[in-house]
Order: sequence, then structure tokens, then C-alpha cells
Amino acid sequence: MRKFSLLALSLVFLLSACAPNFEKQNEVVQTKEKVKGKAIIPKYNISDSYYRTILPFEPGEARGLVVNNINTRYDLNEFEMGLMRIAQNSFDTEKYLFREGREIKEETIRLWLKRKYTKEQFNEMKKEDKTLKDADNIGLNPVNTGSKGEPSSPIYLAHILEHDYLIKNEKGNVTLGGVTIGLALNSVYYYKQTSDGDTLEEKVPHSEMVSEGKKIAAEVVKRMRSIKSLKDVPISIALFEQASKSSVVPGNFITYSTVDNGSTTLNGWENVNEKYFLFPSADAQEEHRDDVTAFLNFKQDVEEYFPNYNGVIGRAFYMGDQLQDLNINIPIQFYGKTEGIGFTQYVTGLVMEHFPKYLSVSVSVTSVDGPEALIVRKANEEEPFVHIYQ
Repeated sequence: MRKFSLLALSLVFLLSACAPNFEKQNEVVQTKEKVKGKAIIPKYNISDSYYRTILPFEPGEARGLVVNNINTRYDLNEFEMGLMRIAQNSFDTEKYLFREGREIKEETIRLWLKRKYTKEQFNEMKKEDKTLKDADNIGLNPVNTGSKGEPSSPIYLAHILEHDYLIKNEKGNVTLGGVTIGLALNSVYYYKQTSDGDTLEEKVPHSEMVSEGKKIAAEVVKRMRSIKSLKDVPISIALFEQASKSSVVPGNFITYSTVDNGSTTLNGWENVNEKYFLFPSADAQEEHRDDVTAFLNFKQDVEEYFPNYNGVIGRAFYMGDQLQDLNINIPIQFYGKTEGIGFTQYVTGLVMEHFPKYLSVSVSVTSVDGPEALIVRKANEEEPFVHIYQ
């Protein structure tokens, strides 16, 4: 679908006239990883919040596992981006390059995510699967001493995400400079009493989830040190609390720790004070009344344009008690393109009127035909970016 935006069009002309040729500025370096060769480091970094990614892009070892192990697409995005924010506490975005994790192999992660089995349980499994070896019984989730239909303990660990950070030395060689590990933990455990039965769910107490997650983290670090390429690099490891499968907001990282070069000892845990809220919701109203009030006033003015409409929702991201980003979704049906343009202009004015300048706000207007408009007002910017889809 062709997109049209006056602002975007003018930016194209401006950039083509005076922007530097970033392709010519890219830097070719030698890699000193397991497979040696040439790699390209982009010179241009779009933001201090992101790392430059070494090219050509190589997908992570466990990329194929993440979709099945993470509950929602909201969790999936936050798990990746939140882990990158954690990394910035240890690895400078100006100094380090990003690469998806390639040191811990997919099959290793697959085995780590399983339960640990008793000798008797594993011998029974080997009778059904002749390819299993005793060395494969390395699951990080606890042994189930109950029955399949009544497990004795939840599956705590849902997924392991590795991010690699590379560094260029004086000779122009790029080598592994550090690793961050994200451990996705289940806040709700889903299971079936029979293979064709209903899915049951059990809420995992927060304190229990954190305690078990820290035990798992210590074991993961020990195992990582047995991998040759990870023996001496600094490690950051963080615990991510998944939201339930029905949640429309993502979970969040709750704590992280660091490990010095060559050590297996965690340096202590630092709390991560981040959280997402749904606007409007009882939880948000209880903890952030003033922000919810501003959103409800915005919502009310939107509904004045379409009196019978009641579908405005927001996803609010907090660091500490400070609202950082508010993403608003307005699903609506227009009877013509001019009506959509008029509505977008109206909503743009409401964004500027209702929300403080320090807050980044984005509004997505959608219909059954797809995206209709996008409004983005970055923090402390005087003018929003508005895009009308054609």
C-alpha cells in the first residue's frame, strides 16, 4: 500500500539533498569468531538507545524457539528490547556492537528449558526415544514428582534469550566483548491433565518465581563458563516476568545481576523498576491516577467526534513512577478518506492539548482495512509527526 505524508515527502527531498552517504561510510572489519571472515559495521547509529548491528545479519541460535515459548507478541517485543536496555548498564552503545546470541546452541537451550528428570523417569523416556542420552537430562526446571495431570511444581523457566556484544580492537578485529542473558519466567503456568483435555492455569506466586529464577540464573552462569568462547567474558543476566496469555500489555524485567570476567559468582541483584499498564484499568487507576485522568479526558474528547464509539485504549510504560511512553490505539471505521483525514487532524490536536511535553505519545488509527493514520509526538518536541496511509 502506497503511503503518503507531506512531512515524510519533504524529509525525503531534504535528506537526498544534504544527507551524507552512509553506505560509503560503512566500515569493513575482520571477525575473530568461530567462523572468521569480513563483516561490516554501519557508521550511522539511529539513536543512543540502540546498538549498531554487525552485518551481514545472522539470526540467533534460539530464534526458532522464542515464538513457542513466549506467551504474547507484546512479551516477545519487550523481552528483546528490555534486555537491550539492561545491557546498556554494562555495555556502552558507542563502544559495543550488537549481535543476536550465537554462543549457546539451539539444542542446548532446548534441553535447558525442559524439566530435570529422575533416573527412573528418564529411563522410561529413553525406551520411547532411542536417541536420548543420559547427558541430555540437563533441564533447569524442577523434577515433577507428581503426576502429569497434577504436577508437583510449575514450569518456571519459559525461555532463554542471549544477546552478544562485540568490540573492535586496535587492529580492526571484532571479538566477543560481553553477553547478556534474559530468563523469561512464567507468572502463570499452563498445563493439561490429559493430552486432549482443557488447558488449566496456575498463578505462580511472585516471590516464588523470583527465588527460583535466581537459582536458575546461577546455574546458567556456571554452565556458560563451560563453553569455551564464554569462559572469560563479562555477563549480565536478567529475570523477565511474562504476562498471562490473555494480557494486552507485556510483562517486564524485574531484576538483573552481573558477572565479572572469568567468574561464576553473581555480583548481587539490582531491581529493574519498569512496568506496563493498560489505560484505562483498575491497576493503573490505583497507582497512577493523574495519568489515567489525562488519558480519560483525551478518550472523552475522541468519543465526542464519534458519540457511539468507545474503543480507545492505551499501553503506558513506566520507569519508576514516571510515565515514559504512551501508545494509544484507536480502531474505528470511516466512510471516506476525507473523514479519516479530518479525524486525524482532530486527534492530533487532542494529543498536543492533553499530554505533557516530556511524554512521548504515539497514536495508531486503524480500521478493518488496516492502518489509517499514525501520529507521533516525541518527548519535548513542539510538532508531531502525522502520517496518513493511502
